[in-house]
Amino acid sequence: MTPPATLTRPGAAHRLVSAAETALGGPLPVRVRTWDGSEAGPDGGPVVVVRSRRALRRLLWQPGELGLAQAYVTGELDIEGDLGDGLRRLWAAARERGRHTPRLSAADRARAAGTALSLGAVGPPPAPPASQARLRGGLHSRARDRAAISHHYDLSNAFYRLLLDETMAYSCGYWASEAPGFTPADSQRAKLELICRKLGLVPGARLLDVGCGWGSLTLYAAERHEARVTAVTLAREQAAYVREQVRERGLQDRVEVVCQDYRDITGGGYDAVATVEMGEHVGDAEYPAFAAALHRLVRPLGRVLVQQMSRGRNAPGGGAFIEAYIAPDMHMRPVGETVGLLEGAGLEVRSVESLREHYVRTISAWHRTLEERWGDVVALVGEETARVWRLYLVGGALAFEERRMGVDQVLCVRPTAEGCGGMSPTPEDWYTGLEGP
Repeated sequence: MTPPATLTRPGAAHRLVSAAETALGGPLPVRVRTWDGSEAGPDGGPVVVVRSRRALRRLLWQPGELGLAQAYVTGELDIEGDLGDGLRRLWAAARERGRHTPRLSAADRARAAGTALSLGAVGPPPAPPASQARLRGGLHSRARDRAAISHHYDLSNAFYRLLLDETMAYSCGYWASEAPGFTPADSQRAKLELICRKLGLVPGARLLDVGCGWGSLTLYAAERHEARVTAVTLAREQAAYVREQVRERGLQDRVEVVCQDYRDITGGGYDAVATVEMGEHVGDAEYPAFAAALHRLVRPLGRVLVQQMSRGRNAPGGGAFIEAYIAPDMHMRPVGETVGLLEGAGLEVRSVESLREHYVRTISAWHRTLEERWGDVVALVGEETARVWRLYLVGGALAFEERRMGVDQVLCVRPTAEGCGGMSPTPEDWYTGLEGP
């Protein structure tokens, strides 16, 4: 007599993939492995490893990008294989599904709830990871802005020394050469030189560096172009680093470092004003006042350079993960809208240059450094924060690659009352020699 066949329940991966494909209205673009060792989904690509039921519970309470990010940074979910390839496939699927968003029936929802219950994923919401920003107060109040900047930039100077090159420039480089010996540091120096040329700096010129970071532009302009620079930052760690560099390089007579909000900058009459990737932190409602401050602080015929990230016309910009973990309260808009706001403040826009492809290379270089120094990074800031940065850098490079985000240099001049801009109608050899010797 033949014994009856034993009915085996499908593994957690099969049930999870089936529920996900029903919800998404199509096949998953990645393979899935779950905590019980079962696998399902297409072969030949990255594998999403769901290490615990807690990851699913996060997605039940925070469906979408934020829930996935929380599970990833805690290690409850991982990607086996190329993280960038996995994110690229997921974004491509999201774009495709966006055109055909499925409508779940009551039966579909009941089936999904039953699957979650059977997998043990039902329960109270897990606490957010420790690395997630927790801000209080009114949006873009001085105190909240200070806390938002501190969350990201005061992580520690030691961390940024590990991540960045010797220029300590934490912004898009300018890859002026394809030569094998052209390094990330060379790309940053080329960017700094390009900014100084666009601003027309000459010895003794007064430059205001708003959101100076670790002082790469401030120090370069003071040393190479003999400008007199006022450097402004909200981050205490950054201000301390720049002051230390000023002392070491003997630039006390050329550089003043001020730790304050841009809204508190007094005076004016600067020959040039630069703000490099700081405008994203200003806020949408506050940007007209920020643009007006740039106009007020520069003298007539003085120049203003804004290097700022943008978003594609139909793209979300930073997204839930970036705003929760990297740059809380940031706001990006299409570059044309920023140009309009600068013009509305009375500045004449003379040049707009996209650096989008340059940022793909810059962020990819930072990511390589992160992986090469992974052990040192984990020892300094912990595994969770290291994973935040891995996800941030890989996802950021992909966003610029796919034109969901951009970055641009916008050069303006404050014209005289008679409308004179005082600039040559040609670029005046801005780009000559940037590729180095």
